[in-house]
Amino acid sequence: MSDEAPKSAYELAMERLRKKDAESGVEARVTTDEQRHEIAEVKRVYGAKAAEAEILHKSQLLTVWEPDARAQLEQNHRRDLERIRGDEERKLRTIRDR
Repeated sequence: MSDEAPKSAYELAMERLRKKDAESGVEARVTTDEQRHEIAEVKRVYGAKAAEAEILHKSQLLTVWEPDARAQLEQNHRRDLERIRGDEERKLRTIRDR
């Protein structure tokens, strides 16, 4: 019997995932400190953009009472948030792929 403590379900699952990745040819990459800082900055900037869009959306909703106009504002807001998230993901992917 081994002197090691029993592994948690999380540790066992992570071992299985690492083994599966190795079998399928996926290689693990280490993120540098510079990349971590860049990722944090991108998340901060795009988090602020999303918060700004949310504030503007709520202020616009306070002035509109017609259901059709409100629905249009909601649709525009969802589109803006999707664009912001998409831009953020593209920048993060670029940083991580270096």
